[in-house]
Amino acid sequence: MRTLYDVVVIGGGPAGLTAALYLARAKYRVVVLEKESFGGQIAITHEVVNYPGVERTDGRSLTDTMRKQAEVFGAEFLLAEVQALDMEGDVKTVKTNRGELKAFGVLLATGAHPRMIGFMGEEEFRGRGVAYCATCDGEFFTGKKVFVIGGGFAAAEEAVFLTKYASDVTILVRGEDFTCAKSAADAAKNHEKITVLTNTEVVDVTGDSALRAIRYKNLVSGEVTEYRAENGDNIGVFVFAGYDPETSLVKGLAELTEQGYVVTDAGQKTTVDGLYAAGDVCVKPLRQVVTAVGDGALAATELEKYASLMQSKTGLVPKREEPAPAKEEVKTNVHSSLFDEAMLAQLNTVFSRMASNLVLEVHTDDRPVSKELEGYMAELVKLTDKLELRSVVGGEDAPFVRILRASGEDTGLAFHGVPGGHEFTSFVLGLYNAAGPGQALDDAVKSKIHALSKKTDLKILVSLSCTMCPDLVVAAQRIAAESDFVNAHVYDLNHVPALRDKYNVMSVPCLVANDGQKISFGKKNAAQILDLIEAL
Repeated sequence: MRTLYDVVVIGGGPAGLTAALYLARAKYRVVVLEKESFGGQIAITHEVVNYPGVERTDGRSLTDTMRKQAEVFGAEFLLAEVQALDMEGDVKTVKTNRGELKAFGVLLATGAHPRMIGFMGEEEFRGRGVAYCATCDGEFFTGKKVFVIGGGFAAAEEAVFLTKYASDVTILVRGEDFTCAKSAADAAKNHEKITVLTNTEVVDVTGDSALRAIRYKNLVSGEVTEYRAENGDNIGVFVFAGYDPETSLVKGLAELTEQGYVVTDAGQKTTVDGLYAAGDVCVKPLRQVVTAVGDGALAATELEKYASLMQSKTGLVPKREEPAPAKEEVKTNVHSSLFDEAMLAQLNTVFSRMASNLVLEVHTDDRPVSKELEGYMAELVKLTDKLELRSVVGGEDAPFVRILRASGEDTGLAFHGVPGGHEFTSFVLGLYNAAGPGQALDDAVKSKIHALSKKTDLKILVSLSCTMCPDLVVAAQRIAAESDFVNAHVYDLNHVPALRDKYNVMSVPCLVANDGQKISFGKKNAAQILDLIEAL
């Protein structure tokens, strides 16, 4: 059975990557599913200094190395969103938007997402001043006054990071002191651009088209202070108040705490046979990379025993493709100075599956970024006969690349800027979706797309450093590739500040429908985008 695995790992953060490494090295067939991008929350951390054996690195580099280690031993990776689990019987079923997978065991390593506090104005100004990711949104507040809410490690570290952009930073800590390690707290306390207010909580935030004021209260004296930006300026409020576990998949299936964390035994097993959990989804006193890695390793060793038992019981042995020797790990027909070996392998896989040819129509102006975009697309075209390059001087919103079918018909997909960084994979998937057969769609979602009958123009505003943006980009592009009534144009806001100002965007990703008829912030899947389109 081609889709039978010993273990399916749901989540591509440190816990899931470690489990994949251990299982693959033990010669079990394992696949890691990730709906956005591999790496998890730690991937947006700009500096990691407390991971044993690694003196100093960043989160993306650390998890990239973890993934490569797992790949060397034969672990498989698939970008797919898990929609449901069927844990009945000896062979479990993992239902995804790209089809069903079978496995003896399942490891839930989905991590957690930033928690909203619920103060007045938080939801209203989300994306217009209230933000949750310093790496994604810090640059929007260059020269501005910024407030950070929270007293943990993330609040302390991200406040220091925000000083690269903000004029000054004030941290509002609800308790008497930070709850993180002294070294992280001291870095914030001793920074010349940071003020720390303890025993303080936010009351509300207010503004108009952008965030202009914040009120906060001293919990000891009861005094309420208001800070209001002068001369029509805006401010930023970054919330780092912990995380909520991503456990909706197992709600009603496995035992959860009142807070939504998965209950496991000493071997990371949940209350459901064949279902294990690791990392930030679990009940644990410390949520750090090192503990996630430990969870992943322990869960993997227990799953090895479980998978071995199931192989003996069922007589089924998942067919594993042995990894090629390191020197032959990636085979490409063309060498590239722009794309590394991992990128080339990904591109070759996509090109081999494309059902039809495409034209990359590059519109340029006289800015250096135009030459960069043209060179990027020219390098892509060298790699395959499935793509053709066409250059056009000028065009509204240049530089951008428009994806056309070989006939010249517009697919509705375009990227404004250069699709590097976190948007590399989403751009490649856009090509695959435009050329067919494209990523699998749920029947209900596909029916909704085909039922669309009114023209809808979607602008997806992103930053190449944003780890949450690709999910929205891929979903919007998939809809546009399937429907003649939807266009999905992606804009790197670094090159189109006019759009940022026009729509008052201070957080990414941002989805703008029909030139502002509807503006929405945050990642979304295809079903959520379709709901938004239907409501227009």
